[in-house]
Amino acid sequence: MSPGSTSRALEHPDAHARALDRLPFGKRVPGGGPARGRLRGRAPMRGRAPVRGRAGTALGAGLLGVYLSVLVLLPIAALLDSAASGGTSAFWRSVSSPEAVAALKLTLVVSAIVVIVNALFGTLIAWVLVRDEFPGKSVVNALIDLPFALPTVVAGVVLLALYGKGGPAGIDITFTRVAVGLALLFVTLPFVVRSVQPVLIELDRSMEEAASSLGAGALTVFRRIVLPNLTPAVLSGAALSFARALGEFGSVVLISGNLPFKTEVGSVYIFNQVENDNVSAAASVSVVLLVFALVVLGAMTWLSRRGSRHVL
Repeated sequence: MSPGSTSRALEHPDAHARALDRLPFGKRVPGGGPARGRLRGRAPMRGRAPVRGRAGTALGAGLLGVYLSVLVLLPIAALLDSAASGGTSAFWRSVSSPEAVAALKLTLVVSAIVVIVNALFGTLIAWVLVRDEFPGKSVVNALIDLPFALPTVVAGVVLLALYGKGGPAGIDITFTRVAVGLALLFVTLPFVVRSVQPVLIELDRSMEEAASSLGAGALTVFRRIVLPNLTPAVLSGAALSFARALGEFGSVVLISGNLPFKTEVGSVYIFNQVENDNVSAAASVSVVLLVFALVVLGAMTWLSRRGSRHVL
């Protein structure tokens, strides 16, 4: 375009639109210049994006449903069907037999004690790992995850070699309830530590410093400021510890001796029933342990969310 034609296009708006349509860039569309053509070209793209997003979401939800069904829902359904195969009376006889009651009681009591100990010492360990500096800190931090990586049967062998007869520790706790508690403590150690540790790392320390500058003691600062922020994480780790302790088998089966009415836990009792071809009784006791685990997990989750709302 010549300078003269440009000036005439600027004086007349209609001529200006026709001049834009003659420019070499863009694609001319009926009723508009290249700018309008580009806007019209982008509009369908904005309309298609939500469709693709909805399709991707539906596909992801479908895959998640299939995965959970294969790994969780279908096995639980099969367990419930096996437990109910003999009717309500057979189910009640299986779970109320003296040996089953003793195994369930020992499992629940020891698991509760383990959760309390883990909540206290797990929080303390996380505090030391986050707030303190000492030689070998990275090694200790790595050792916390050892129960996750170590097969539970190997953990039982380790505990048996260390605290068994003739072990280097000089004590023998094999075939006792103390051995059951020690084995459960070993395999559930990381849960509370790894739940509390990231919360402590992200916790803003300015409030603690302000409270200390106003004369609050270390215990008061921890109880009034730090603990409310840690409570949801502690409850979450404690719930996972309890659920793991209820079903633990490998670390307990060797060191406990599996003595009925004394050191036999629920998981070992279930294994013995399967070995004796009494699958229905094993499934019935498994359902009881499953219900306890779900109730505790649900209660801890509710308390954790409630504590988070109060903190916020």
